[in-house]
Amino acid sequence: MTIASSALSIADRMSRVTGLGRRPLNAEATIKTALNGAPASAFGPEFGMAQFAEGLTVLFNALEREADLSLFGRFAVRWDTIRCLRNLMRMWREEESAPAIVSTPIHRPLIITGLPRSGTTFLHRLLDCDPMTRSPSCWQTMAPYPPLHGPDKRRAQTDRDLRYFGQIAPGFRDVHPLTADMPQECTEITAQIFQSLRFDTTFRIPSYLAWQDAQGHSLAYRFHKRFLQHLQYQSGDAPEAVQWVLKCPDHVFALDAVRQVYPDARIVFVHRDPLKVLPSVAKLTEILRQPFTGVQNKTDIGDQVTGRWHQGVEEMMEVADRDDAAQSNEPGICHIQYRELIADPIGTIDRLYGHFGKDLHADARTAMETEINRRKRGGYGQNVYHFAEHGLDAKRERTFFKSYMQRFGIIEEVQV
Repeated sequence: MTIASSALSIADRMSRVTGLGRRPLNAEATIKTALNGAPASAFGPEFGMAQFAEGLTVLFNALEREADLSLFGRFAVRWDTIRCLRNLMRMWREEESAPAIVSTPIHRPLIITGLPRSGTTFLHRLLDCDPMTRSPSCWQTMAPYPPLHGPDKRRAQTDRDLRYFGQIAPGFRDVHPLTADMPQECTEITAQIFQSLRFDTTFRIPSYLAWQDAQGHSLAYRFHKRFLQHLQYQSGDAPEAVQWVLKCPDHVFALDAVRQVYPDARIVFVHRDPLKVLPSVAKLTEILRQPFTGVQNKTDIGDQVTGRWHQGVEEMMEVADRDDAAQSNEPGICHIQYRELIADPIGTIDRLYGHFGKDLHADARTAMETEINRRKRGGYGQNVYHFAEHGLDAKRERTFFKSYMQRFGIIEEVQV
């Protein structure tokens, strides 16, 4: 525990005794604060109040009832919500000034997904080194536009925020090293319309997750595309000259929506032994929730992680079966094995490019090799995970995931 995390813990205990800072979350009041006197129409017609209000209300209700928010958690939720709302307002303002934004094409995005902690981030960062690709940077997903007045400090501010989070969430930088300029996951984009599986990772909110699954993901991915259109338009690059590379394990749960919005998407599944994945995901979830939560139940986290990824691998197998049976001129899913990616990252990417009819050019190869040599172990620290810590049963999980491993030819990394 760091000094910063200890201070937050003490402040939370005091607030629970005194009641100070325990004001309930209120979606309507938070929206009013974000508007700061502007009319509700400032959010625009396509991703405005009618579209996001229900998700925000369900989220706030779940946070109040289920998340055991700490004092800092309450502050962070309000701050983050206002940030997202003001991003929506700014995006609509830019669309009014430049209507061409909404017709900016996004060609053949390459979308990486699969179990978390399976090498998807490593692959994403290497593909982002290609001069002919683009990924949403962490600082861009936090604030897609610079302030209207004053200097643009978005990169520096994002780096400060990440350093601070590393202090209040001990262990975060070892399990998920991140800087402002690194590519960010797509759930940070969809969070801005309050339909994101990011919230379920950061907080214990099962009712919100159930609502999100029942609601579907169409709105989230339509907004996702609009967000990329804003970044593409700002870049000035010809849309056909670059390819967006996107990544998130949670795409697994929304592949129908992904293909509805991006019918020419190039999809990559990364596969790894789930018994190496599950305890790592449980530990990351615990670390991410630590600053925002009063008391955590590690067994509950383990149950959530295993239950979710039981569902996730079923989705992957179903989609892969449909993909194999489809008669299409589009290339099918590219399947990558974690062990091959780690053993020969450049060779693996060369095969990936070939699958989608692309060439790995010399400048891209050199940039990727430089990144590999610059960040040993991908920048990750040494981490040891134990199944028992989060109530996981290795034999039970091996039995459950047997069909997934057989379907995709995954080699066991853990002996049980």
